[in-house]
Parts: sequence; structure tokens; C-alpha cells
Amino acid sequence: MLAAGAVPLRSRRLQRDALLDTTTASLRNRGCVLRIRSDGQTTILTFKGETQPGTMKIREEHETVVTNAEALGHVLDGLGFHVSFRYEKYREEFSAPGVVIAIDETPVGTFVELEGDETAIIAMTQALGRSEADFIRQSYRALFVAGREAAGLTGPDMVFPAR
Repeated sequence: MLAAGAVPLRSRRLQRDALLDTTTASLRNRGCVLRIRSDGQTTILTFKGETQPGTMKIREEHETVVTNAEALGHVLDGLGFHVSFRYEKYREEFSAPGVVIAIDETPVGTFVELEGDETAIIAMTQALGRSEADFIRQSYRALFVAGREAAGLTGPDMVFPAR
């Protein structure tokens, strides 16, 4: 990352994510995501809209920091949402003009996520010695389903084994 011109933004830390949906999977069926992320002492609620067609994953995204995670859980439960999938990752972030680069170490492999404007993403992709052919558009849930057996994971969620 440093050789590509990025600078450290946030150090490596454990993130715990929970995807929420209705019993009929109404969000997933629309290609949308409702996520609660625990990042240290911070809880973030995120809604992601449908993925747009293209070579990279582009979607509407809205986030807000939540000051009372327990209350949020009760509100969402009252609205008919329950946790449908949990996943964990160790994330380290870097910054370059127009893009944030995240290195995510998950139970099924290590992935690099580029988030920002399309021009900056393409430029950083090239600076990292990669091309658009390397883009992965699958969700962590889909990557988990595809890779859990090879990773020796048997549970329903993508979480690190208890130590």
C-alpha cells in the first residue's frame, strides 16, 4: 500500500458485522443489505441498496453512528428484522487521493477493498499491479459460502474460531 502512494489511516482492529433481514429475506431478495457493525467502541448502522451493473461494485450506501446499540437492536427487532448472518474481519485502512483502501483478513481469506470515486479506484488498482479483471463483486456472505469448506468452517456464520 505504501509503495502505491497510500498512507496509514486506521490501524488493524477486529470488526464484527451482523446482517439483518426479515423472515422472508425481503432485503436480500432485493439485493439490499442492513448491517450493524461493531468497530471497537463504535456501532454503525448501514443500509446498502442494490448493486448496480458494471465491472466494480457500486451501490447506494447510508451510514450513521449509533450511540445505543442495545436500543437499536430492540427497534430493529420491533420492525421485524433479525440477524441473518454474522461475520468478522480484522481490518486495516490506508488512504490515497479519492480512495480508502481496506485490507480485510477474514476466516476465508484476505481481501483488499477499494472505496471511493471510480477514477481513483482504477488508478489505485493499477498502482497495486492489478486490473479490473481482479475485481470481486461478491459479498462476504457469498465468499463465505464458497470458501467455508476449504477454510474448515462448519457453522452458519463467518467468524473466527474461539480461542
